Amino acid sequence: MLKATVLLLAFLQLCFSEPLTLSPENFDSVIDGSKNVFVKFYAPWCGHCKAMIPAYEEVSQAFAKESSVVIADLDADQHKDLAGRFGVSGFPTLKFFKKGSKTPTDYNGGREADSIIEFINKEAGTKVKVSKPTTAVTVLTTDNFNSVVKDSSKNVFVEFYAPWCGHCKRLAPTWEKLAGIFKNEKNVEIASLDADNYKDLAAEYGVSGFPTLIYYPQNNKEGDRYNGGRELADLLLYVNTQAGTQRLENGRYDATVGRYGALDELAKKFMTSSGDRESIITQAEKAATDLGEENASWYAKFMKVILKKGDDWVGLEKTRVDGLLDGGSISGDKVDEFTVRKNILEAF
Repeated sequence: MLKATVLLLAFLQLCFSEPLTLSPENFDSVIDGSKNVFVKFYAPWCGHCKAMIPAYEEVSQAFAKESSVVIADLDADQHKDLAGRFGVSGFPTLKFFKKGSKTPTDYNGGREADSIIEFINKEAGTKVKVSKPTTAVTVLTTDNFNSVVKDSSKNVFVEFYAPWCGHCKRLAPTWEKLAGIFKNEKNVEIASLDADNYKDLAAEYGVSGFPTLIYYPQNNKEGDRYNGGRELADLLLYVNTQAGTQRLENGRYDATVGRYGALDELAKKFMTSSGDRESIITQAEKAATDLGEENASWYAKFMKVILKKGDDWVGLEKTRVDGLLDGGSISGDKVDEFTVRKNILEAF
C-alpha cells in the first residue's frame, strides 16, 4: 500500500511539475537509493524559504520528465524529528541524495534555479536545461534599475513584488498582459522588481508592502505611487492616460490613431468630388506637411491610389488589411502600421 502511495505521489509530481512532498510516511520509501533525490528542508514561516519557492518550482519543472531524479521538499518545522536525522537546524537546508546512497551531500550553492539544476546535472549525470518562459515584462535588478527607470525617454511602470506574496501571484498574469499590450510602445516600459531579493533598492522608494506599483513618467523619476484598481482595464486606462498612448486590450491602437480632423474632411471631399481631385490631393499633402506627423501622409497616398484604381479600391483594401491583422501573419510594428492604415481608410 505504501509503495502504491509513493508511486502515486511520483506520478502527481510528473503531472503537475511540483516538488514531491515528503513526510515520515513516505520519506524512506522515496529515498531508498533507487533514484537521485534533491530535498529542500523548509519551514512555512521562513522568509528565505518563501522567496525560494518560484526557483524551486522551476527546478521541479525542469526535471519533471527525468525519471532518474526526484525533486522533493519536507516541512522540517512540522517533522522536526525527521529533519533532525540529517542535522537540519536552519532553513532552507538543501541536500542531495545520490542514487545508490542514503547519505546526503549538502548543497551550499546559489538558490537560483540555474545553479541548482547545474549541480544536479553534475551529480546525477543528467543534461536538463532551464526552460525560461518568454516575458514582455522588463525584469529589473540592481544592475539595470537606474538605466531603465531613470531613462528620460521612457514612462516606466514598476511592480515591486515578493515571490511568496499571494496578491503578487494573482497580479502576475495581468501584469504580463499589460506588458504585452505596450511591447511595441517605444516610450512605455512595464517592469518588475523582486523587492524581497533587492530589499535596499525597494526601501529607497519606500516600498514596504506587496505588490507596490510605482509609475515613473519621463519628467518625474521620483515616481508616482499607483493606488487604483488592479484589473487589466484599470491599469491600461492609467498608462494610456499618463503616457498619452492609445492602446486597446488586444495591444492594437484604438480607432483614433492616425486620424486628423482636417484630413478626414479632405478625404470625404475627395470621395464625393466629381471634379478636380488632383487639387484635393495637393491640399492633403500640404496639410500633412504642416502637421509634421508621419501617419498623416497616408491620406494623400490613398487618394493617389484611388485616383488610379477607382473608388472600389477602398473596400477591397479594407478587406485585405483586416485579413492581415486578423490572420496572425504580421506582428510588432507591422500590426501598428496596418492598424493606422485601417483607421485612415475609414475616413474615405
